[in-house]
Amino acid sequence: MGRGKIVFRRIDNSTSRQVTSKRRNGLLKKAKELSILCDAEVGLIVFSSTGRLYDYASTRT
Repeated sequence: MGRGKIVFRRIDNSTSRQVTSKRRNGLLKKAKELSILCDAEVGLIVFSSTGRLYDYASTRT
């Protein structure tokens, strides 16, 4: 059995939209896993609604 399809849409509640540290950390973790598993160079840039910058970049060694 497969998973159900997930519909992505904007979070309407502005308070809930601000509390996204778990989602952001999960996305950064997935980028790191992808770079390790696929031996690929991955770059990720995230701008929060407040203008804060979060980034991740992998390099091959």
